Amino acid sequence: TMLTVLHVMTADPLPGQGAHLFYPQIDPQEAAGYNPGDKPLDQLTWRDAMNLLHAERGTRQVAMTGGQVTVRPPQGEARAFFAPARYASADFFAIFQVPFLHGQGWSAMDDAKQSRVAVISRKLADKLYGADKAVGQSLHLGKDYFTVIGVIDDWNPEPHFYDLTHGAYADSEQVFLPLETAMALKQGTQGSTSCWGEGNMGGDMRTTDSCVWTQFWVQLDTPEAVSDYRQFLIHYSQEQKALGRFQRPPNIALHDVMGWLDVNQVVPGSVQLQALLALGFMLVCVINTVALLLVKFLRRGGELSVRRAMGASRQSVFAQLLIEASMIGVSGGIAGLLLAFGGLWIVRQQPAQYAALAHLDGTMLLGTLLLALVATLLAALFPAWRACHLPPARALKLQ
Repeated sequence: TMLTVLHVMTADPLPGQGAHLFYPQIDPQEAAGYNPGDKPLDQLTWRDAMNLLHAERGTRQVAMTGGQVTVRPPQGEARAFFAPARYASADFFAIFQVPFLHGQGWSAMDDAKQSRVAVISRKLADKLYGADKAVGQSLHLGKDYFTVIGVIDDWNPEPHFYDLTHGAYADSEQVFLPLETAMALKQGTQGSTSCWGEGNMGGDMRTTDSCVWTQFWVQLDTPEAVSDYRQFLIHYSQEQKALGRFQRPPNIALHDVMGWLDVNQVVPGSVQLQALLALGFMLVCVINTVALLLVKFLRRGGELSVRRAMGASRQSVFAQLLIEASMIGVSGGIAGLLLAFGGLWIVRQQPAQYAALAHLDGTMLLGTLLLALVATLLAALFPAWRACHLPPARALKLQ
C-alpha cells in the first residue's frame, strides 16, 4: 500500500517530456538581506517573464499565470459561476502535450494581437454547449466575449507541476486564455504573489518590478542546450544588474520537472517515512519466514534423505525446495494484493490532497507479485541450502 502511494507520487507527470522541461529562476530582489547561497524566487516579474519569452532561447517557452473567471452561460445570467483559468502564451499546449478533442490552441500572432479567443476543457464544453458543438461558440467571461477555438480532452497532470502555487494536487483549469489578452482585459489573476521594497499587489501588476507572480517553463532538448541556458540566465542577470534593475549578484537556478518537484518537497515526508516503516516491517517478516522455512525443511530431513539415497542430486533437491517456496510467495502475493486494495481504499478516504491518487496501476500490480516472490525465494535460500547438506545416512538411521 505505502509503496504504491510513493510510486504514484514520485512518477513523472509528463513521461518522456519531463526531462526536457525546465523551470528557470532568477533573483531580482533588492540587495538588503541577501546572503550568498540564498534560493532564488520561485516566480518571475512580468518584465523578466516577457524578456525570457521573447528571447526564445529554448525549443519552446511559455509564460503564464493562474486566474479565475466568471462564466456566464447561454442558459442565463442567473446560472453564472466561477471557473479556474490559465492565462498563457501560445506554446502552452505544445510544451505540456495537452491533448485536443476538437480545434486547436492559439498562435503567437494571437498573443501579439491580443485576440479574444479561448480554449476550454471538455467538462466545461459539455456543460455549456456539448463538446462536439463548442468550437466557434461565443464564451461570455465577465464583461468580455471570447470565441472558443479549441476543446481539450481530459487532462489533469498529477502533481500540478506547472504551477504549484495552487497546490501540488489541484485540478486542471477549465478556461485557457492568451496571456496578453487576459492581462489587457484585466481578467482576475489567482495564485501566489511575493513583493519586496515598495512593491504592492494593487493595480496593474505588469508595471511593477518589485513583485513576482508569473511562471515560466522552457523546453531544452539536449544537455548542451541546458548548459547554454544556464549561461544565458547568468548573463541576463548581469545585464539587468548593469541596467540598475537587479542589485544582487547573479543568483539563478534551472530545474527539470522532477527536480522542481523535489525542490518544492511535493512528496510529503510522512509518505516517505511510512514507506520506510513498511519496508522495515517487511524485513522483519522476511527474517521470520527464514526461521519458519528452516524448521519446515529440516522436519522433512527423512524424506529428502530418501530422495538423495535414490540418486537425486543436491541441486535437484535445492531446486525442489525453492519451487515450493516460490508457490508460497505467489500465494502470499495474491493475498497481499487483496490487502493492498483494502489499504489503498482506506488511504483514499483520508483528507490529504494526494489521497485520490492512491490506485494500483499495472506496474505496481506486477511489482507486488514479483516482490512477494523474490522476498520468499531470498528467505528460502539458507533453509534450502541447510536442508540439502544434511547427511542422508544419518537422517535415514534416525528414521
